[in-house]
Amino acid sequence: MSVSHIQRPPTNWWRVGRIVIATLVYIFLLAPIIVVLPLSLSSGSFLSYPLPGISFRWYMELLSNYKWLLALKNSAIIGLGSAILSTIFGLMAAIAINGMGPRAKAIVSGLLIAPLVVPVIIMAVAMFLLFSNIGLTGSVPGMILAHTVIGTPYVVISASAALQNFDMTLIRAAKSLGASSWMAYRRVLFPMIRPAIVAGTLFAFVASFDEVVIVLFLAGPEQVTLPIRLFEGIRDELTPVVIAAATVMIFISVGSMLLIETLRKRGEALRGRAGD
Repeated sequence: MSVSHIQRPPTNWWRVGRIVIATLVYIFLLAPIIVVLPLSLSSGSFLSYPLPGISFRWYMELLSNYKWLLALKNSAIIGLGSAILSTIFGLMAAIAINGMGPRAKAIVSGLLIAPLVVPVIIMAVAMFLLFSNIGLTGSVPGMILAHTVIGTPYVVISASAALQNFDMTLIRAAKSLGASSWMAYRRVLFPMIRPAIVAGTLFAFVASFDEVVIVLFLAGPEQVTLPIRLFEGIRDELTPVVIAAATVMIFISVGSMLLIETLRKRGEALRGRAGD
């Protein structure tokens, strides 16, 4: 049989169309970022193309300017503090929800996940009214507690998904062998769902690191975070240092998302081996 008579598989135009559409969407979303990021390496003092030269002067400015350093420090402290509290509260809530009946589980889960669907401006106003009465506005602890509210649902969702595939009889077996409740959870449960816990913690950190509206209502002059400083920089001093700061935020967020995806795949692999 000649080569010309060999039948070729029909072209899957639906698959090709999906690839083309997805590619166009990615280009539409990423093109503005890709175009702007090189400006952070400009040796000039203005945002302009072509670049007059390549320099790291604006990253050095970012690391030496008091206002930018303070904003970066505040974002890191508030993000880490709220991520830790979100992990503790979210993990305890997920374990409690896992032992409830279907109706109670649905009600409690809905209440805990509500911060994800309630408009941020409403939560910001409510937190401001509450915190102003107890003296937590304009303070780092107040900011951490406020960001814990928006970070906890991510931990609840991530940990609850992992607990769906965990056999709770292992906890009862550990207790029957003499382990305390804390020891059973620490030595049996937590290692099995560790990827989900870490993923939820990273989600909570990223949510805090990027938060703007709540900070506008609760922060004082010394609690300004990096996103707020970016807005101030765009308004007052539109120089490449603003792009350098935005680049740092993008890499932190993207790196966290890649780590979360890696942990998700590792968790799936662990559950698959446990099922086998």
